[in-house]
Amino acid sequence: MLRYHQKNDKYYEPRVAAIGPFHHGSKPKYEYAEKIKLQLAANFVNDSEQNDADLLKKVQEKIKDLRECYDKEATKKFDDDSLAWMLFVDGCSTLEFIYKYEKLESFKIKRDQVAFAEQDMFLLENQLPYQLLELLMISSRKYKDVKDSIEMFVQMHGVVPDEKQKPQRGAQNSQPHEHVNIPMEPEPTHLLEHLLTRMLGYPPKKSETSASAQPGAGGAQNTQPHDEHVAVSMEPEQTHRPKEKSKSSAQSFRNVKELHAAGIYFRKRKGPTTLRDINFKSFLCCGFLYLPKIKVDDSMGPKFMNLIAYEMCPDFQNDFGVTSYIGFLDSLIDHPDDVKHLRKRHILRNFLGSDDEVAQLFNEIGTDLVPNNAIYSDVKSKIEDHYKTNWKKWMAQFFHEHFSSPWTILAFISVLLGLGMTAAQTWYAANSGTAPCEALLEYLKERGY
Repeated sequence: MLRYHQKNDKYYEPRVAAIGPFHHGSKPKYEYAEKIKLQLAANFVNDSEQNDADLLKKVQEKIKDLRECYDKEATKKFDDDSLAWMLFVDGCSTLEFIYKYEKLESFKIKRDQVAFAEQDMFLLENQLPYQLLELLMISSRKYKDVKDSIEMFVQMHGVVPDEKQKPQRGAQNSQPHEHVNIPMEPEPTHLLEHLLTRMLGYPPKKSETSASAQPGAGGAQNTQPHDEHVAVSMEPEQTHRPKEKSKSSAQSFRNVKELHAAGIYFRKRKGPTTLRDINFKSFLCCGFLYLPKIKVDDSMGPKFMNLIAYEMCPDFQNDFGVTSYIGFLDSLIDHPDDVKHLRKRHILRNFLGSDDEVAQLFNEIGTDLVPNNAIYSDVKSKIEDHYKTNWKKWMAQFFHEHFSSPWTILAFISVLLGLGMTAAQTWYAANSGTAPCEALLEYLKERGY
């Protein structure tokens, strides 16, 4: 899989907190987080309607189902009791961390540790079954508040900024123990899938997805239900490794600089958007590519790499939406100038550093991907048609060369006005024998002015 490249290990390994069985107790650097998790878990239990023994018993009663959510290799070293205790502590502490996110200083957690822990919560090998979180939440007297805090937490960590969007899932659940049969989206398998759904929007129906679920070439064949496993190990011998790069399927596709030179202008999509909201419109000699705005910071690399890794899991049926988006954006971004142009158009918000760093990031995470070529085929086809229409390209180049600044445009307009006035005056003089200014004076004189 993607972890086959050693340089990518930094994207998959937890920095401060091991959550779940994959990395539990594997390194000394996670010991401090284990102490903090006990404090957070104790706080969560104190706010619930039951004592810790009763809450732990609920987890123990579901331990066989919870064990089946993981790869067997990850849980074979844990007996049922030790696995239940670990999931109990990790589940309670995760919920408390999210619920008390704005007040974590009371637990004496430094801001940098909070930031690293947030990244760790969206790693594929750090996922907890959502059914575990639901089991623990439903025992809390603040069920709705905790549920809503998860919505806000996941929304906050999306890379598509949308401050006005309000939480949707869970909005109907007003009481801890009430279950009303209200149609709503299915619960996610884990937080990472929740993030995936928020970034892509809810996927098409299964009948629509199945036709486009396979990537361009060599990708994982997903035939099992999407919720069979929470996470699978990302070791190369247990997964399907992609066989070609994302750019290989669209080598003729141009970067931002080339497209702009051909008269294609980049515009930011307005309103609530997802990564799927990309379209192209052509008008006369101009083309307009509309892209969702995206926020680039230190957490973007790990998020996208783990979302891509999840899409490649054999038991997750999907249409490779994130993989395809990154492949598309990587084809647009080759150089820092491409990043600069997108930043100036307010499409890309750079919180990472220099434009060169952003370009390197996209080129790095865009390596060895196998996207679903059907997703953006229509957009790419329209762009290519526009690019290959010579007169449109020539007009664009003419305007770029001669009207690259407002001053040249004003000078051109002044010249046109001067020529027009000269031509009008010449025509008037030739046909009436009186200059326009003299004719105007005579007209005013006749009217008594």
